Amino acid sequence: MLAASAQILTSRPDELTAENVTIAVEIANTLLLSPNVTESVRVAAVATVSQLLNASAPVNTEENNAALSLTVTLDQLSVNQSVDLNTSQSQVVQPNLVIQSAQIPAENTQGVQFTSLTEAVPGQRKPSNVSLGFVLYQNDHFFRSRLYRRQRSTSIRVLSASVKGQGRAVVPQHVEMLFRPTIIGNTTLYDYACVFWDYSLGDWSTQGCTKVNASDGVLRCFCNHTTNFAALMSFRENHEYAEALDYISIAGLSLSIIGLIITIIHRIRESFQRKTEESWNSTIVLVSICISLLAFSITFLFGVNNSNEASSTEAEAINTETNTIPDSDVHTEPDHGPCTAVAALLHFFLLATFVWNAVFGTQLMLLIQKIRRSLPSSCTFLSVTIGWGIPAVIVAITLGVTYRVNAPLGYRREEFCWLAALDRDGRFDFGKPMFWGFLLPVGLVLIYNTVLLFLFALKTCRTDPKLNSTRRTSLRKKFLISFSVAVLLGLSWTLGYLVLSTSNEQGTAQLIFSIIFCLCTTTQGFQIFILFTARTRTFKKAVLRSIECISSASIHLHNRKYILRKDQGTQSTESYKDMTHDQD
Repeated sequence: MLAASAQILTSRPDELTAENVTIAVEIANTLLLSPNVTESVRVAAVATVSQLLNASAPVNTEENNAALSLTVTLDQLSVNQSVDLNTSQSQVVQPNLVIQSAQIPAENTQGVQFTSLTEAVPGQRKPSNVSLGFVLYQNDHFFRSRLYRRQRSTSIRVLSASVKGQGRAVVPQHVEMLFRPTIIGNTTLYDYACVFWDYSLGDWSTQGCTKVNASDGVLRCFCNHTTNFAALMSFRENHEYAEALDYISIAGLSLSIIGLIITIIHRIRESFQRKTEESWNSTIVLVSICISLLAFSITFLFGVNNSNEASSTEAEAINTETNTIPDSDVHTEPDHGPCTAVAALLHFFLLATFVWNAVFGTQLMLLIQKIRRSLPSSCTFLSVTIGWGIPAVIVAITLGVTYRVNAPLGYRREEFCWLAALDRDGRFDFGKPMFWGFLLPVGLVLIYNTVLLFLFALKTCRTDPKLNSTRRTSLRKKFLISFSVAVLLGLSWTLGYLVLSTSNEQGTAQLIFSIIFCLCTTTQGFQIFILFTARTRTFKKAVLRSIECISSASIHLHNRKYILRKDQGTQSTESYKDMTHDQD
């Protein structure tokens, strides 16, 4: 009754708590250790253990100790089961657990094989004086390791092998195991270790075990003792690296770079000529926007593609020389530096661009509300602190929380040098730095800038009945002013959120949003040049003066004319005559 009740109560392992699992393990252990236990009780207890292997409750120390004690009992059961039942072999099969016992003559102990495919298949049937026992665990739930971390929901099969002789000790000197790894998703086997569970250590150990890489994807392990064996594997993800930038992106970024450089030079030169405090205050904000956007464009154009692609895609042979336990089931290459540096720079400069956009919009609204031409000098220091300080703090916090040299993909992606955004299944992860380190602060800035643009449009679109200007010209100018402010505030980046929201849809809307977003954002620097530099009178005058200087430049060529004449004689002589003398 106790065995049947335990089996029923553990039939839903996902609902069990850690305390429930501990009690059920102790009950199963007590039942299996009971003298004169019947076969039905033994089968019910093994079924309970099989169900507990699916339990998802957090593991505590008490449960771990009880589970390890149960594995020892199962080893004893496997080697004694056929002896107790007076049969040549015995087998108990459950979904997550198989116990196989066999007795063979001592002279036939060479080459005993236990094969596990989807089920366990025994191979010896002769009566014996040597007992063999095997226990196959579908996963390592009872063998919790501190040395080997699990990052994926993968199963590690554990095989226990025991040998017991009648009247004498049978010590195996050579145990060979073959494992055929199951490739998980888009991964490649990187390394593996042949291990056994060391009860004194309370963890996996490689002592007495070696490995040899077999052919046809089969991994071979050798050990000089019997115990609970496993192969701890480490897989490397096969990253699909981003393709090179298309012509639209390259052309747009190139135009933006040229336009931003001209804008920066012209604005600084104009401020030096004016030499007024108010000109410097307005110049600092606009130039800072251009500098941050220029730095982002250059870094993105030349560094967004991961330079480690060639070395990362090279096939690497599995290490068969050293039998070392991997740190994790997922292998991550240590950071080489350049790609993470590019991702951090892109993160900083793009955040700085948006923050400076917000600073510009705030100053513009203050000037309009107070009807002033300039703000106090203290605003300049405050603007610089906010414009460069806030992005630096966000980037520093993001790096400190997510970046590790041995695990750089917590901060950035491997496919290209940008912030990490997806989980291992390719779904957007709100816990990644792409969301809380970039999308969230940028979204707040864009909302703030949108409100500023709305207030600015209301202020500038108010008409005065005393004005005599025509309505068409007035509306055109007001629209152009509002559009210019919208460009400088970076509101075109809101299209990026539409692209993200339709990323799972393979339709026309997602394609249209992507093309418009690419055109608007890559040419933002060139738009700033057209709207805030090329249309100004000072820039037009500077261009006209440059054209006049080039056209009025006189290059003194052909001021003198010469005639070449060669005498026809025995000796070759040449003479030159200055034609200007004839003209004189």
